Amino acid sequence: MYLPKQFEVPAGDVAVALSRGGFAHLVTPVPDGGLEVTSLPLLYDADNHALIGHLARPNPQWHYAGDAESVAIIPGVDAYVTPSYYPSKQDGGKTVPTWNYETLTVHGRLRAHDDPEWLLDHVTRLTDRHEACRAQPWRVTDAPERFVRAQLRAIVGIELVISRVVAKAKLSQNRTAPDRAGVVRGLAGGSRPEQETAARMAALGLDRG
Repeated sequence: MYLPKQFEVPAGDVAVALSRGGFAHLVTPVPDGGLEVTSLPLLYDADNHALIGHLARPNPQWHYAGDAESVAIIPGVDAYVTPSYYPSKQDGGKTVPTWNYETLTVHGRLRAHDDPEWLLDHVTRLTDRHEACRAQPWRVTDAPERFVRAQLRAIVGIELVISRVVAKAKLSQNRTAPDRAGVVRGLAGGSRPEQETAARMAALGLDRG
């Protein structure tokens, strides 16, 4: 990944982002020289320093587990930035549009898991993570056991054993403080993704102009 110094993420923040996991795009090379790509939720397994998930059994990507390196791309906030947000636009007009974003790229070796107990543990953890904020969380045990076992036979677990993690936060750090503050103000009045980007910039102190 092209990563200018000003867009690097501190190691502690990288660890926090990794622990959150998230909806990722998993990219795996295939023997014919192409790439197989699947979008899926992944959880971080701290004990094995790995990201874990599952694929539909007919999906060929799990067959490519092995020595070749795979990459999981986990997007963060993102938003279009118009030059109109920059106070410096008034000083000669030498500004152009850009895009602010965060992304986490996780590299590693892909392993496949076909053990029913591994799969049951995984889908239980995945469900519990995403149901935790609900007033009445749904549990895997709410479904009939035979039905759950049948569903498990339709999937294959995957584990990305992590070799390195690269995080990038391009959030107007290369602009002046007044321009950054202008971006935060402008995005805060926009759509939900824009508001989320503004909030993230503010949380990093990039709104102080």
